[in-house]
Amino acid sequence: MTDQGAEGLLSPYLRRKRIEAVAPWLNGRVLDFGCGTGLLAELLCTEKYVGVERDKISLQLAKSKFPQHYFISTLPSTVEKFDTVVALAVIEHVREPVRLLFMLAAFLGGSGSSRLVITTPHPSVDWIHRLGATFGVFSSHARDEHEGLLGRVRLIDIGIQAGLKLKSYSRFLFGANQIVIYSKKTA
Repeated sequence: MTDQGAEGLLSPYLRRKRIEAVAPWLNGRVLDFGCGTGLLAELLCTEKYVGVERDKISLQLAKSKFPQHYFISTLPSTVEKFDTVVALAVIEHVREPVRLLFMLAAFLGGSGSSRLVITTPHPSVDWIHRLGATFGVFSSHARDEHEGLLGRVRLIDIGIQAGLKLKSYSRFLFGANQIVIYSKKTA
């Protein structure tokens, strides 16, 4: 597989903007699900970061760029808890987004400040992404792997179904991308 964050003229810029958008939300120990080549690791000290990436090439690149950080190809045991779980540009690639959120929420610690942070393109720009991927402006591999883009209402709904509460929602990159912050529902 290709490093999708580097494929396409604007993909590195978009990846950097996603990282900038989530940076203020990073707190404590961080699980970076779908970490790609691990660029989020440069914001965190080694003992507070775990990157998970199933693509072997991207995982190897992450390990070589950040040899002191911890990268794995499968999720750790849910016994291990994190203050922040991050999934940047991942949810649009899965068939069952509720299942993904439910799975990731299992890694959240019990403190009231623990959070699940996701970014995803907004559905209104799907045509731009499709056109840009055709002409090499964006990653064609990433576009081909999209299962569906989710808007605000759907993101709130799947969060509720996964036992999460919306803490914050905003759009960035001129509204083309979304950042959603969930927390566990308290009893």
